Amino acid sequence: MAKKDTSGSDEQLTIPQAIERAYAHWNAGQAQQAEILARRVLDVSPAQIECFHLLALIAHAYQKPDLAIEYMRKACQPEYAPGVYFANYAEICRQQGLLAEAETAARTAVKRQPDYVGGWNNLGIILQEEAQLDEAISCLEKVVKLEPENPEARNNLANTMLLSGRYGDAQSQYETALQLHPNYAEAHSNLGHLQTKQGLYAEASEHLRLAIEINPQLIDAYTNFVELELAQNNNAAAMRRLESLLHFAPEHPSALIAYARLLRRRGDLEAALKSVRRAIEIAPHIAAAHNVLGEILHDQDQIDDALASYSKAATLPGREQEQAQLNVALLRMHRGEKQTAIAVLRDILARNPRCLPAWNGLADIKPFAKDDADYKALLTVKTEYENGDFSLSVDNEMILHFLLGKVYLDAGDSDAAFAHLAHGNAMKRKTFEFDAEKTRGWLRSIKQTLSRDWLAKQAGAGNASRVPVFVVGMPRSGTTLTEQILGAHPDIYAAGELRKLQQVVDNLGPYPTLAQNITPETLQTMADDYLSVISSDGVPHSRHVDKMPANFLYAGLIHAMFPNAKIIHCRRDPVDTCLSCYSKLFSAEQLFTYDLKELGIFHLGYQELMAHWRDVLPAESFIEIDYEDTVNDLESQARRLIDFVGLPWNDACLDFHKAPRSVRTASVNQVREPVYKTAMGRSKAHAKHLTPLTDILATGK
Repeated sequence: MAKKDTSGSDEQLTIPQAIERAYAHWNAGQAQQAEILARRVLDVSPAQIECFHLLALIAHAYQKPDLAIEYMRKACQPEYAPGVYFANYAEICRQQGLLAEAETAARTAVKRQPDYVGGWNNLGIILQEEAQLDEAISCLEKVVKLEPENPEARNNLANTMLLSGRYGDAQSQYETALQLHPNYAEAHSNLGHLQTKQGLYAEASEHLRLAIEINPQLIDAYTNFVELELAQNNNAAAMRRLESLLHFAPEHPSALIAYARLLRRRGDLEAALKSVRRAIEIAPHIAAAHNVLGEILHDQDQIDDALASYSKAATLPGREQEQAQLNVALLRMHRGEKQTAIAVLRDILARNPRCLPAWNGLADIKPFAKDDADYKALLTVKTEYENGDFSLSVDNEMILHFLLGKVYLDAGDSDAAFAHLAHGNAMKRKTFEFDAEKTRGWLRSIKQTLSRDWLAKQAGAGNASRVPVFVVGMPRSGTTLTEQILGAHPDIYAAGELRKLQQVVDNLGPYPTLAQNITPETLQTMADDYLSVISSDGVPHSRHVDKMPANFLYAGLIHAMFPNAKIIHCRRDPVDTCLSCYSKLFSAEQLFTYDLKELGIFHLGYQELMAHWRDVLPAESFIEIDYEDTVNDLESQARRLIDFVGLPWNDACLDFHKAPRSVRTASVNQVREPVYKTAMGRSKAHAKHLTPLTDILATGK
């Protein structure tokens, strides 16, 4: 065939020569010339699959995935198409989330060229993303055997071993990759990710720092650093890492998903929703984005939309199906659909008996007994772990210890229960800094700053709304029970644990210092800002209940902001309360709950502050309700609550456990049952294990 070169002279080329020249242009970075020549060949000979293959590579490079896949399908149509074409076809499909088509192409690649390293590598990565981990490891081990000096092969194998829970093997492969290529940024990042899971935070930080130093635009290194900071409760540092990432990759789906997760953690649901929706617009095939979207919608009580997002995540290829099912089970638990939740969890465990979050969910719903099949099955998982049959991340190891603590408590084995609770709490306590005595001093400073005189100076300020109701107290003190009694009333909206008040306070500066020179205008602005969360609910009610236990810190400030608001302080036996806290791995940070002595010191500080609020707040604004009284005489206490918030009695308040509203709390299972007395005095059976706590509570110091 004839072809005009760039000088304008005609040059006679055969079709093979033209194809060779087109590839030469491509390899030299001359994509336009390569494309022109490939198309001229196809004009003359439409069956030249080499040209379709080349055009697919060009389309892929210029981010035209649909066109690239179309060309690859044509290139791979004949029986004589080589394995390398299928390997490239597989990789382009994988990047677009078309994993089933990718797997078929990759299997064809290694069948046609069994010694083609790239084919086995692509197949291994595709199988990894489809959660077929054992076969993925087998494929990637072939790659390492064929190319033992290839650091990328070692890194890919390590990634899959990590997902399989083979942490030791994964670490060995990452370290070998770094010996072969010390400046391999991806391997540093991945090793840092593994070390975060192992709780080796200092080592993880060093590898992640190196990864970013080597490649300042390695997105995974930033998201792994965010995970590391969050593991250490460094929320502000995590946000700084994400902001750095978004500065140079504002539209990268992984960055947007990570940002949405962190915003959700901070309670900024609208901003989180915006971020994750943008990620889905850019990459609709990423299942993790749909899971995060579902979680945010769940938080907003948009139940049907949340379920739709979880269903979408479960249908997309990859490893998110299990998380989607866990999310569905949690949503069903929150809705009081216990049997449906149990069925979902059992379905997960049938496929993965070592799924600890599923076991944890089951333990939240039902008690365990020694003759229970679930009890025996869970102890089998425990034995397998202790025998080294599989590895756990530090987070899942903590879940295991708290889970076993709960299960052994259910079964009446106090010694075994507290051995595991001590281990799990000690692990958690190592992940953050906390000074119990300093915190107690801070609680005293609140009392000193927001004094009776301070409250008198604020009289007449704030917003006169009677809508807000605040339920406060220690975690596990009956706040959820109180909220649900109130929320069963048709004129009351139970909003759950809102972070809005803390955000309003934090926006002004350090608390309680900010209160020293506060103005009436500022109190009005704070109140209006807080009330915006009520209007955003879109559900008009006479009363709106904010059940954030930690708002006990702000009771005086609440009264200044809302002089007509009602504050309900929930109390429970101190030792029962602290035991319940100590036996729970909270999803939100409760830094004082992971050591019995620190629990005691914090509880004393809490008692002192609540005594102050009891003394300075007017009786029409502040009452206290005891968990034990509610359990012993539900109707009297329920009537007292409804009378206090200024509404007429409604019998639905006695059937609060039948209310259809979602309950998002560590006590979700308890409040979906009628009131029962088994939690009262629970700590007495475990007194010998609680002496570090009870000694402090008894002495007051």
